[in-house]
Amino acid sequence: MNEHKFREYIYWGVTAVAVIVCCILVAMVFLRWNTVCAAAHTLNVILAPITYGAMLAYLLTPVYNAIWKATEGLLKRVIKDQKERNKYTRTLATVGSLCFLGIVVIGLISMIIPQLWVSISGIINSIPAFAQTVSQWIEETFANNPEVESTVMDIYNQAMEKLISWTNSTADLIPNIERVVTGLYTGVINVIAWLKNVLIGVIVMLYLLNMKELLCAQAKKIVYGVFPVTVANNVIERFRFIHQVFGGFIIGKLIDSLIIGILTFMVMSFLQMPYTLLISVIIGVTNVIPFFGPFIGAIPSALLLLLVSPKQCIWFLVMILVIQQFDGNILGPKILGNTTGLSSFWVLFSILFFGGLLGPLGMIIGVPLFAVIYRLAADFIERNLKRKKLSEKTADYHGLDHIENTKNIYKDDGSR
Repeated sequence: MNEHKFREYIYWGVTAVAVIVCCILVAMVFLRWNTVCAAAHTLNVILAPITYGAMLAYLLTPVYNAIWKATEGLLKRVIKDQKERNKYTRTLATVGSLCFLGIVVIGLISMIIPQLWVSISGIINSIPAFAQTVSQWIEETFANNPEVESTVMDIYNQAMEKLISWTNSTADLIPNIERVVTGLYTGVINVIAWLKNVLIGVIVMLYLLNMKELLCAQAKKIVYGVFPVTVANNVIERFRFIHQVFGGFIIGKLIDSLIIGILTFMVMSFLQMPYTLLISVIIGVTNVIPFFGPFIGAIPSALLLLLVSPKQCIWFLVMILVIQQFDGNILGPKILGNTTGLSSFWVLFSILFFGGLLGPLGMIIGVPLFAVIYRLAADFIERNLKRKKLSEKTADYHGLDHIENTKNIYKDDGSR
C-alpha cells in the first residue's frame, strides 16, 4: 500500500468518525432539549455583561472612530510622537464615546419618565369622563331598543365600577400582601442584577473599543494559522461581508428611527395632540423593529389617545399610516439602500423566525442575520453549480424538467 492510498484511507476514516460523533451530538441535543435550553439560559445569564458590552461597543464604534480621527488631526500639529499622540487620542475617544452614551441614556430617561407619570395620572383621572362618554354613546346607539340598551348598560356599568374601584382602592390592588411583597422583592433583585450587568457591560465596552484593532489582528492571525491561505482569505471576506450587512442595517435603522421619531413629534405638535413627547419616543424606539415595529408602537399609543379623544385617535392612526408609507417607500430605501438583499417575504420570515427564538432582540437582528445566512447559502449553491458546469441563473430553472447528464442540456417541461 503506497503512502497516497494510506493517507486517503486515514482521511475517510477520520471523516466517518467525525460524522458519527456529530450525529450522536445532534441526537443528544434533541433527547436532552430541556437540559440544553437550561444550560444555554445559564450561559446567557453568565455572559450577559459581555453581551451588553459587545453590543454597546459595536454601536459606539462609529462615534469612537469619528472622535479618534478628529482628535488625531488636531493633536498631530502639537504632539509629534505617534505613541504619545495615540495615548491622548484613545483617551479622548473613550471619554467622548462614554459621554455620548450618557447623553443618550439621560436624554431618553428625562423624556420618558416625566411623560409616563403624567400619562398614567391622566389616564386614571380621565376614566370617569371616558365612562360617561361611552355611556352616552351606548344610550344613543340603542335608543330604539330599550331591552338591549338596558342589558348592555348593566354589563358596562358593572365593568366600569370594578375598573374605577381597582384604580382607587388599595384593597383591590393588593389582594394578597405576601404575594405583592414577594413580587416586589423579586423585581428589585432583577433590576439590581440588570443594572449590575449594564454597568459591567459599560466597562467591557470601554475595553473592547480600545482593543478592537488588537482583537481583529489576533482573529486574523488565528484564521491564517488554522486554515490554508485561500480558505483563510475566504473566511475573512465572509466576516467582512457580515460586518457590512450588520453595520449598515443596524446603524441605518437607528438613524431612520430617529428621523421617524422627530417627524412624529413635529406632526403631533402641529395637530396639538396630547402625550406628544412620550408617543414620539415610543414610535421612534419601536420603529427599530422592521415590519412589525410601527404596529407595536402605534397600537398602545392609539389606545392612550382613545381615552382622551376618539377623534384624535383616528387622526393619529391616519398620521402613522402616512408616515410609515413615507418611511417604507422613500426614507428607508434612501438610508438603508439594499443592505440585506432580501425580498419582502424573507424579511417577514426572518422576523417571525428569529423573533420566536430570541424575542425582541431576534426581531431586531433577525433580518441582517438571515441576510448573511441567505448570502452564504447562495454562494455555496452557486459554487457547486459552477463546479458542475451548470447555469447559476435562477431564470434558467423556470419550467425545467431535467438536465441531460452528458452535455448539461436543459430540457423544458412545457409549463412556460
